[in-house]
Amino acid sequence: MELRSGSVGSQAVARRMDGDSRDGGGGKDATGSEDYENLPTSASVSTHMTAGAMAGILEHSVMYPVDSVKTRMQSLSPDPKAQYTSIYGALKKIMRTEGFWRPLRGVNVMIMGAGPAHAMYFACYENMKRTLNDVFHHQGNSHLANGIAGSMATLLHDAVMNPAEVVKQRLQMYNSQHRSAISCIRTVWRTEGLGAFYRSYTTQLTMNIPFQSIHFITYEFLQEQVNPHRTYNPQSHIISGGLAGALAAAATTPLDVCKTLLNTQENVALSLANISGRLSGMANAFRTVYQLNGLAGYFKGIQARVIYQMPSTAISWSVYEFFKYFLTKRQLENRAPY
Repeated sequence: MELRSGSVGSQAVARRMDGDSRDGGGGKDATGSEDYENLPTSASVSTHMTAGAMAGILEHSVMYPVDSVKTRMQSLSPDPKAQYTSIYGALKKIMRTEGFWRPLRGVNVMIMGAGPAHAMYFACYENMKRTLNDVFHHQGNSHLANGIAGSMATLLHDAVMNPAEVVKQRLQMYNSQHRSAISCIRTVWRTEGLGAFYRSYTTQLTMNIPFQSIHFITYEFLQEQVNPHRTYNPQSHIISGGLAGALAAAATTPLDVCKTLLNTQENVALSLANISGRLSGMANAFRTVYQLNGLAGYFKGIQARVIYQMPSTAISWSVYEFFKYFLTKRQLENRAPY
């Protein structure tokens, strides 16, 4: 989809964009298509935040059942009744034995966290990317700038999402003692303190900074190949987002396994590793995973993680780019003289 000038209103929009282009602010590229990525005055922070919030909510809600399976597959000492060989088989078994809605337990927590987290995430990324590209590669696209921007955005994103991750993963585990998000929050707060909600924050950052760096660099690189003029192109956003997410997910699975262990504090696994009390710290998590499952333990649930992440990032980017395009177009139409 590209902006067209078939109506009076659209013609006014096009004239406005051409004017912005002559002022050095974006407009049409060499092919005559509107380069909506480079509309500096119209692609506002609120546009990025709104588009990001919608992308985060849809991404996490649509893919949540698969995420529930991934969490269980990463269990180091799963209950015999919660051992699965495939995502489809796992979902079928969970719904049959635990209830139809069981794979969605905790989705409300993720929706509440994903909205503000992704709003800050995309707004920070877009503004940091623009600023750093001017520094590193004037009027061009620097992969280093994209990687740094993605890493900085992750700091804000994970500060909001880490507590939500702790609660939702405890709700996702088989035979969880928690029946609702509120009861989980109260129990964790009372028995483990506020720090429990950020026990895995360092590990989460250690995982997500390389994940997001790989993710953004790959996405921007693929966009250069399949959508060089950076017009609104849903197919290119879906393909680039999906491939970027799959690659980043596979590369960072060992860190995700450690994060899951820190978040869930599996009692059986900690007992087998002769750990009393609570497990904390990435280094301790790495040692515990190796002690219990060897090298193979670092790749538990990799299939589910890649299958979850590939459509997740495809949904996230396609929804984000659509809302950025739509909101930018609306803003231009409202500003255009009729």
